[in-house]
Amino acid sequence: MSDLRDLYQEVVLDHGRHPRNFHPMESPDRQSVGFNPLCGDKLTLYLRYRDDILEDISFQGVGCAISTASASLLTEVLKGKTRAEAETILHEFVELLTSPGEADPERLGKLAVLAGVRDFPVRVKCATLAWRTLEAALAGNAAPASTE
Repeated sequence: MSDLRDLYQEVVLDHGRHPRNFHPMESPDRQSVGFNPLCGDKLTLYLRYRDDILEDISFQGVGCAISTASASLLTEVLKGKTRAEAETILHEFVELLTSPGEADPERLGKLAVLAGVRDFPVRVKCATLAWRTLEAALAGNAAPASTE
């Protein structure tokens, strides 16, 4: 097994078992619900801004290890970023998983370990659920986000 695949498994297992920022948030500025009808993953993402900075971000819900790990990594990576930076990372991450060869994994730092998910098309929806939910929250969209 390659080093990258080992790292992928280690990160997914760690974040899946011990998700970071896994709690509801009181008085968020934005929140959005996401649902993956294919496997039943569901989460709520909470955002709090100070000026234009994502001061706090958290989530709660139920899902597979990949979905939970992706949401956990999202909260770690985006906390402290501007809205524009968050949108850029969002688009680069989704592109990494859905358009192989077009995105530069090096620019995504620790999120790059999830690039291995693209080899399993059914699991891409699990890994992108939190990101689609973030997209809806940033847009102020009240409708639940879906991977379909």
